[in-house]
Amino acid sequence: MFASKEDHKVAEEISNSSNIIGKGTVLEGNIETFGNMRIEGKVIGNVKTKSKIALGQSSHVDGNILAQNAEVAGEVKGKLEVTDILILKPTAVIHGDIITNKLIVESGATFNGGCKMGVTNKEIKIGDNGQSHALKPQGAKAV
Repeated sequence: MFASKEDHKVAEEISNSSNIIGKGTVLEGNIETFGNMRIEGKVIGNVKTKSKIALGQSSHVDGNILAQNAEVAGEVKGKLEVTDILILKPTAVIHGDIITNKLIVESGATFNGGCKMGVTNKEIKIGDNGQSHALKPQGAKAV
């Protein structure tokens, strides 16, 4: 899967990184990360992560989200694509389509859009407009 132990270590360190956009912060532009992401502020643009994204109650994302796992307690205006598990908390408000493998909707969550479930694992590519730096899912063979 990786060319050497050093490559594996670097990939593991990148995947373990965490990013936080705090309450009151407004970020305009697209975000791509290998690590976890927590948003409490406002993002105007697309968000893509190889790991988990957590949207707090005060969060607002005006754009598409692509992640391995997601927990939403805030507002999303755009397509939400999650390759594993999506959890909608009671304060979640979604205006857009959902594509996910598994969906948990807690009482009180609001969702306006289409929903497609049971989607097979999609490879999330990070960097150079999705053209390179892709980490394969565990168990996948490098080409």
